[in-house]
Amino acid sequence: MEVKTAQQVLQLVISKAWEDQTFRKELIENPVAAIENLTGAKIILPEGKELIVADQSDHSKIFVNIPSEPDLENMELSEDQLEAIAGGGQNVMGSIVDALFPKLQDFIKL
Repeated sequence: MEVKTAQQVLQLVISKAWEDQTFRKELIENPVAAIENLTGAKIILPEGKELIVADQSDHSKIFVNIPSEPDLENMELSEDQLEAIAGGGQNVMGSIVDALFPKLQDFIKL
């Protein structure tokens, strides 16, 4: 499978982790190298950031991630997000959460 999008990279990584215990272990121990070696994509994290992979595949457990506290002083919202907030848009909280907590696919470069 040739990966062309960040979403395809993530789908490949997850499916490989589900079926290959060795890859899953590598992904947990060194996620950037494991993803890059599997997919050929480049993971470029912001300076000072680290990628942590937790194995949440145990169906008998419920996992909750506690996000870091937002830095509201330095938060930047897009024009659309600012407009949604100013206009009382339906998904204001979703826009704020998206701005505060970037997704891994934002850091995948093909």
